[in-house]
Amino acid sequence: MSRLRVILVTVAAIAATTPVHAQTSYLDADPVIARILDQPLTPVASVSPDRQWLLLMSRPSLPPIAELTGPELRLAGTRIDPRTNGPARSGSFTGYLLRSVHGTAERAVRTPAGARLGSPQWSPDGARFAFTVTGSGGIELWVAEVATGAARRLTGPVLNAATGQPCAWLGGADRLVCRTVPAGRGAPPVRTDVPAGPVVQETAGRAAPNRTYQDLLESPADEALFDHYFTSQVVVVEEDGTLVPIGPPGIHAFVLPSPDGRFLAVQTVARPYSYVVPMSRFPSRLEIWDRSGTVVRRVAERPLQEAVPISSDAAPVGPRGVSWQATAPATLVWAEAADGGDPGRQAAVRDRVRTLAAPFDGEPGTLAGLAMRFADVDWLAGGTAVVSERWSKTRRVRTWMVRPGAAPRLLFDRSSEDRYGDPGRFLSTVTASGTQVVQTTADGRRAFLVGTGASAEGDRPFLDEYDLATGKTTRLWRSEAPWYEQPVALLDPARRTVLTLRESATEPPDYMVRDLRRHRLTRLTAFADPAPEFAGVTKELITYRREDGLGLSATLYLPPGHDRSSGPLPFVFWAYPREFGSADAASQVAGSPYRFSRPTGASHLFLLLAGYGVLDNPTMPIVGGEGEPNDTYVEQLVSSASAAVEAVVGRGVADRNRIAVGGHSYGAFMTANLLAHTDLFRAGVARSGAYNRTLTPFGFQSEERTYWQAPDLYERMSPFTYADRITEPILFLHGMEDDNSGTFPIQSERMYAAVKGNGGRARLVMLPGEAHGYRARESVGHTLAETIRWLDAYVKGPRGP
Repeated sequence: MSRLRVILVTVAAIAATTPVHAQTSYLDADPVIARILDQPLTPVASVSPDRQWLLLMSRPSLPPIAELTGPELRLAGTRIDPRTNGPARSGSFTGYLLRSVHGTAERAVRTPAGARLGSPQWSPDGARFAFTVTGSGGIELWVAEVATGAARRLTGPVLNAATGQPCAWLGGADRLVCRTVPAGRGAPPVRTDVPAGPVVQETAGRAAPNRTYQDLLESPADEALFDHYFTSQVVVVEEDGTLVPIGPPGIHAFVLPSPDGRFLAVQTVARPYSYVVPMSRFPSRLEIWDRSGTVVRRVAERPLQEAVPISSDAAPVGPRGVSWQATAPATLVWAEAADGGDPGRQAAVRDRVRTLAAPFDGEPGTLAGLAMRFADVDWLAGGTAVVSERWSKTRRVRTWMVRPGAAPRLLFDRSSEDRYGDPGRFLSTVTASGTQVVQTTADGRRAFLVGTGASAEGDRPFLDEYDLATGKTTRLWRSEAPWYEQPVALLDPARRTVLTLRESATEPPDYMVRDLRRHRLTRLTAFADPAPEFAGVTKELITYRREDGLGLSATLYLPPGHDRSSGPLPFVFWAYPREFGSADAASQVAGSPYRFSRPTGASHLFLLLAGYGVLDNPTMPIVGGEGEPNDTYVEQLVSSASAAVEAVVGRGVADRNRIAVGGHSYGAFMTANLLAHTDLFRAGVARSGAYNRTLTPFGFQSEERTYWQAPDLYERMSPFTYADRITEPILFLHGMEDDNSGTFPIQSERMYAAVKGNGGRARLVMLPGEAHGYRARESVGHTLAETIRWLDAYVKGPRGP
């Protein structure tokens, strides 16, 4: 009966009304907010392999909508720009500035005026870096010299970036290997409106559940376009720009050069293609090529992956996580499932980490047999590996040290949820061949760990020294109030000098060199405050408890210049629920009171300039008990929201009768549920959400049960089911080109129709050209204007229920 009810409710709501789409002009936010939106973003930095230079990369302000609504092809789970043969909607940089880490030298890199610059790729010696320049006719390869700042073009607009980063350094600093558009490719296939016949799919009776992927192939015409744009030619780009083709053209998903530059690991997509899974699940072959393009060894042929179980612990068959051993000239490393990729099958060994060394004529060796799924591998000198495995269902993570000829030694065994107990990650350094290895002291006995340092008082990043023989950890440094300072790179292990990024509640993040022995701090950058209007904002990390005793936390913001004696404020809660396996982990404090908080994009923090208090990220944990976490999703969500309301009302800063709730994606799903199941909030703002879980029947978020296994759960968790109970005003916003799995635009359209059909008050704003997140300047300004107008009308008004 419950399943029948969902179907009947769905049909009735859709039949009752459909959204009326009215084209309007873009609104813009308040002039103060608009000024902030138009500011270039704060630069980001990259450290040279030799630790001598900081490359500061300038970022533009928000792009215009015209840039986002250009030609775009959606093929096999990927969106590309057919004009450039690269990714659509990708960000870029506007300029590079080199800054000496030890000294005051500074030089601008001379790049083409107005160019869209890609992420830099340092040569192994740090003497130069390669980057891409994207223009209207394609993507070029450039290289810049650190010594002079001069940059020169190596290729014309021939790079093919449809499957990712197109180039990599090839065993040194004088040549690169790239994927290019095949010579003489010709014009793309022409779509026709006249069909040649029906599009047919057929199942052979084998279960093949899959999540709701978007942008998939849908027809033979799509297949032809996929072949045209994704086929690439591998080439070596010499120092003078000469292109030397290697091997045959193909849909090369990745091309990885070996550390010695003599071989390439090449994964090539093959037919048959699929209309239900993206390119990453298509058949493929993994081969090792020599520099002439001759296949030295075909490592594996992977079949079509349409029947991978719906589980975060499932894995496709065949090689995955392919890389080269960082400490060997040419040894290929990969993981493969030993249990068929099925977590429901009993198996003592789930994954094996395999190795194959040049000349690649023997059988692959086994570096490690794992009882859980392979996560990653780091390398130490001498061929020692640090291998991590994880099991999502139990949140367990283990890290092993694997030495040649010795039994694996357990380094860490912990819960991935336990932020307080996170030992951190090993710092790495770059070898002469350009590979990343674990950074150690000169004698190789001790490595270094960095982490966020989560604690009951908030995050406090740290740097530890780790004895590789005994496992003993020595704390070298920890961030101290009133700063939030995080290690970026260990510049000199012997002298204990560290590159850090330091900020406070009132000072922007800046790069520093910290001398731990001399207790000296040297500033490298002095970035300006991009939004000084927020200088007077009050920020506080607060903790409180819900009725079952579970500890919760949030960041409380009050508007600039707010005087608490003037009375309580209208408030907005902005949140995102998360699932946990244990109450202890769910109650851990998240965040820091010492972060520099300035909004970008369509941030809810802009509401502070409109006179609202904001409770940012009030934790909404959904904790598993005897059953699955989602078995009590609604009850726990309501309890957490109630506790958050009492926390801010009890502090005297919030008016109980003037509180709104909002969120993005799963936070929008939360928003609709809270309006349906409580009377805590005056209004809601829901951006790019999913509201009817029958439209994501093969699982969602961390829920792995299908609709047919748990129909009552899908009904109970869907706010669509309870649209007749949403009597508070709700604003729905959604990108019309949403690319996120499950959050199809129809989710907001049908939810709006359901609320409207039941007499509720709602507004639906569909943003042209926008995907799951909103990037265009016009869209962001409109989103903020709509949000503030909605809240002003229904929350900031006269007090009362």
